[in-house]
Amino acid sequence: MYQQVLDPVADSLGWSSLVAALPLAVLFVLLGGVRMRAWLASLIALAVALAVAVWAYGMPAGQALLAGSEGAAFGFYPILWIVINALWVYNITVATGHFDVLRRSFARVSDDDRLQAVLIAFSFGALLEALAGFGTPVAVTSVMLIALGFPPLKAAVLALTANTAPVAFGAMATPILTLGKVTGESSDTLGAMVGRQTPILAVFVPLVLVAIVDGRRGLRETWPVALLCGAAFGAAQYVTANFVSVPLADVVASLVSAAAVVLAVRLRPSAAPARPAPVAGGAADEPTPEFAARVEGRDEGRDGGRDGGGAPDSRAEVARAYAPYAIIIAVFVVCQIGPVKDLLDRATRTFSWPGLHLAGPSGKPLALPTFTFNYLTTPGTQMLVAGLITMAALGVGLGRAGRAYWTTLVQLKWAIITVMAVLALAFVMNASGQTVTLGTWMAGAGGAFALLSPILGWLGTAVTGSDTSSNSLFGSLQVTAADKADLPAVLMAATNSSGGVLGKMVSPQNLAIAAAAVGLDGREGDIFRRVVLWSLLFLAGMCVLSGLQSTAVLGWMVP
Repeated sequence: MYQQVLDPVADSLGWSSLVAALPLAVLFVLLGGVRMRAWLASLIALAVALAVAVWAYGMPAGQALLAGSEGAAFGFYPILWIVINALWVYNITVATGHFDVLRRSFARVSDDDRLQAVLIAFSFGALLEALAGFGTPVAVTSVMLIALGFPPLKAAVLALTANTAPVAFGAMATPILTLGKVTGESSDTLGAMVGRQTPILAVFVPLVLVAIVDGRRGLRETWPVALLCGAAFGAAQYVTANFVSVPLADVVASLVSAAAVVLAVRLRPSAAPARPAPVAGGAADEPTPEFAARVEGRDEGRDGGRDGGGAPDSRAEVARAYAPYAIIIAVFVVCQIGPVKDLLDRATRTFSWPGLHLAGPSGKPLALPTFTFNYLTTPGTQMLVAGLITMAALGVGLGRAGRAYWTTLVQLKWAIITVMAVLALAFVMNASGQTVTLGTWMAGAGGAFALLSPILGWLGTAVTGSDTSSNSLFGSLQVTAADKADLPAVLMAATNSSGGVLGKMVSPQNLAIAAAAVGLDGREGDIFRRVVLWSLLFLAGMCVLSGLQSTAVLGWMVP
């Protein structure tokens, strides 16, 4: 049994925190400064985490390696299992040509690149986040944007930036439900509190997207529609999370925001000015030759030049193009029905990771070594089922579907290594006590912790790539810190999730998925440099909001 120590370096929590932060510092410097490939940077950072665990924290090398192996396994299942199957469904639609019909359908809503970015990256991405999460919206929407003419690097940046406000309620509110379990607070109350934070963030995200696409001109010409989209999303997310259903918050919000954009464009044509001249991506934005060839060859045959003004797609074709996503929604909704979910839960198997025995600083055994195989309730398996139904709906044979699956695995090969390495790093930091050291040090800020609370959530998601994992990691710590500082426990716990959504865009896991999706393997550092400022800017805003909600100024917002 390995027992964690909070201050192993010179018996000082401060010095121990500096040492505990080394793996994260190495990871982000290699990504953002050196611009190293994400998979290599992640492996180096993992080695640093192992070294700190063994030599600074005194963790037996065998236990440290076992913790890393559990993290790598968790990275593949359930996280990569979700992404692989979601991207496979997308690749099926590409192989059959239905993706191009879908893309043209989106393009016909507006010929303005800026509004297309808002509709696809924000609204449609939020729907994918609501259903699957774990990198799925980044992978799918970034490629959809490329198909509409966006440079690959800009498409990745847009997809990552848009994947913020919906994350806390992603995968049918899995992060919120997990937060409720680890904190002992009601998930409905936590969801209501998060629903009074992230909707404020949502108002500004579409404005940032049009600024990324077209700078000040984009803001000046399209801000009414962008603001309407964000406000509609935020209002729907607030109402649904507080008064209807926490798991359905993103589903409703994404559909309402998309409807708002469509209505605004149709009722006020002047609000959607002529499509601006395409912004040249430059050599730095060029994808790999293999990816470029795949994109260029995708429209042959079936496309028939209709993007150039030919005959429009028939209603039947459009219906078939939307069918995969309707099937996904139907499968996920059915699997959330109480009796069905209970039946599927019977296939869940839980066991302790062999050889890994951990105790916290107080001597209490930790739940970290517990590994759960939820074969049927995981979104990855449900996405696989949706893919099989899609095969039947689109008339795709086993051979063609198998080739699409192989294409997906090849496309994600470096992302798979990165995600498994990053999760191994996270589990080593968690098991050795490095993460708890950092959290405890921050929790010592007293009343000022309300300002720092979102940073803790941001840090957890940036490392693990998952708001769910961040809530598992820091949820109970947030409640403990709140009790010590006489702060509302519900506010601090919820703020962990709300702050965590902002770490999503800079997490190596998501960066690797975005780079693989747009054909910029090895360029994760460039993407990181484009999104990190937006992540920190939004984080600063969330810190201010959390601080005010802990005082009489906005304390009335806490349920």
